[in-house]
Amino acid sequence: MKLVIHGKNIEITDAIREYVNQKIEKAVNHFQTLTTQVDVHLSVARNPRINPQQIAEVTIYANGSVVRAEEGSDSLYASIDLVADKIARQLRKYKEKRSDKRYEDTLKLEEPLSETLVVSELALDRTPELPATVVRTKYFAMPPMTVEDAMEQLELVDHDFYMFRNAETGEINVIYDRNHGGYGVIQPRSNNGHTHSNSKNGKANHSASERKSSAV
Repeated sequence: MKLVIHGKNIEITDAIREYVNQKIEKAVNHFQTLTTQVDVHLSVARNPRINPQQIAEVTIYANGSVVRAEEGSDSLYASIDLVADKIARQLRKYKEKRSDKRYEDTLKLEEPLSETLVVSELALDRTPELPATVVRTKYFAMPPMTVEDAMEQLELVDHDFYMFRNAETGEINVIYDRNHGGYGVIQPRSNNGHTHSNSKNGKANHSASERKSSAV
């Protein structure tokens, strides 16, 4: 297992490196066969108004999937403890889902999604604010996956949204947590004004696209 530690506004001392190795290795010890690389990002906020001040973020690359956790507190060591516990729970959830999926595949009990929500307009309760410059760039492999698989990935990365390549259309989609519960899927619109969909869920997608006034 490859463990990489990054620091922002903080020097990664030998003591910090040893503590991270101890805590993270213990957290992923039972999942060594699933884990290929672990990235740990530690940061300290320069602005005293930002709370929490000390952030620990762990990203694990596990057999083509990404498992992520982030925690913060007023103490860097406490943040490392919190994120180690959280990533262990995320990995346990990932392993259980893999086992369940293998069992279902064996019994051939694949259940399709009843409905895929396609959102044509986002109506957020807050005004989005973008930073003046790009402050961080991330690169991820994006193998094709179903909406159901993307939904599982969203739960594992500890984010509000997850970008993926739709296995049915080959296009980039975004799945996200809706403010009022459930999930939404954002798909690109073609030149003729219609969303791309297959025949199985095209009817549901078309009706969902017409409900522009529905809450996101």
